[in-house]
Amino acid sequence: MTGARDAKGEGVVGESYLAGAGWVVAAHGELDQDTLGPLEEALASAADQHQLVVLDAGSVTFGDSSFLNLLLRLHHLTTLRIAAPGDQLRRLFALTGADTVLSLHPNVEDAVRAS
Repeated sequence: MTGARDAKGEGVVGESYLAGAGWVVAAHGELDQDTLGPLEEALASAADQHQLVVLDAGSVTFGDSSFLNLLLRLHHLTTLRIAAPGDQLRRLFALTGADTVLSLHPNVEDAVRAS
């Protein structure tokens, strides 16, 4: 995939695939206003086609307020579940109160199976 790269020059969108009743989109690296475009496109496309979208955040090393804004907007469009957020994302979600709005799960399998 071509598009924005994170600070290390790597793509921010990884594998996307069907899992159970949902569509999983994997994200990688640093997600900020400069790198977010491809992920926003992948998540919006998934939300248009699936009632459940799971963001595999296990390889996300950084997310800023623009990333959080994207997640909150997507949360209103579809059932969004965040799988495997690391410590930095968990802090971001806790500090902003987003952890009370977003559905966080330890791994993709739990996110897909959650009711």
